[in-house]
Amino acid sequence: MERTFLMVKPDAVQRGLMGDIVSRFEKKGLKLIAMRFMLIPKAKAEEHYGEHKGKKFYDPLISYITSGPVLAMVWEGEDAVSVCRNMMGKTNPKESAPGTVRGDYGMQTGRNIIHGSDSPASAEREISIFFEPEDIVVYARTADQWVYE
Repeated sequence: MERTFLMVKPDAVQRGLMGDIVSRFEKKGLKLIAMRFMLIPKAKAEEHYGEHKGKKFYDPLISYITSGPVLAMVWEGEDAVSVCRNMMGKTNPKESAPGTVRGDYGMQTGRNIIHGSDSPASAEREISIFFEPEDIVVYARTADQWVYE
């Protein structure tokens, strides 16, 4: 099983979309193994988005992601990274298909509802920024026999 990091961004929190977003991933069959509702400190935001430092959207991105609470999560499942990326939709919500999180709720790239790791390596790095190993809950879920063969 693969793990991925997802974050419901401040715009979605303010719009009251957390429950619906979490529900989509849970209904898909992914297993939630860690969750934290938090205000991201600036230093943690800079670490998380470090690869974008120097780009023109970097400072506005840091201001935005630290402007209100987020819901940080770790999900587990078969090919979790690619499954979640498909469910999220394209970075630009206007290009996202209906039925995706961004396609259903987003209008602009700068307010695109959700972040998700783009590779297993990114997932591992991002999970370690927001969670300690003891925050990850390893458990057997009886419903998994109805999700996976």
